[in-house]
Amino acid sequence: MTLQDVKDILDAEMIVGGDKLDMEVKTAFGADLMSDVLAYAKAGSLLLTGLTNPQVIRTANVLDIAAIIVVRGKKPPQETVNLADEMHIPILCTKYILFETAGRLYQKGIVGCVEKVQSKS
Repeated sequence: MTLQDVKDILDAEMIVGGDKLDMEVKTAFGADLMSDVLAYAKAGSLLLTGLTNPQVIRTANVLDIAAIIVVRGKKPPQETVNLADEMHIPILCTKYILFETAGRLYQKGIVGCVEKVQSKS
């Protein structure tokens, strides 16, 4: 599916990166802990999060995340928007909570970039 499809499914507002609406996406990862994102998210995935600080953009850049979906109706501050624009990382905002956002995308064919973690025993 394209980023435009994601935008439509989530009734999302495009904050930055409107030139990438034709980008194909297949997987997503949802978290508010950037350490979890670094440990489990995969390149090319959507990142679903409620965080809006610049560290989210830096983390997404390191992992080559396709786009960031900010949930719960939050809006990133201008500093975050500017950094995302500079790093060419699209940001969309939706009013849906993280669980609902993930469910709506999953229902339309987006799958998790990791299904299950391996035990550390």
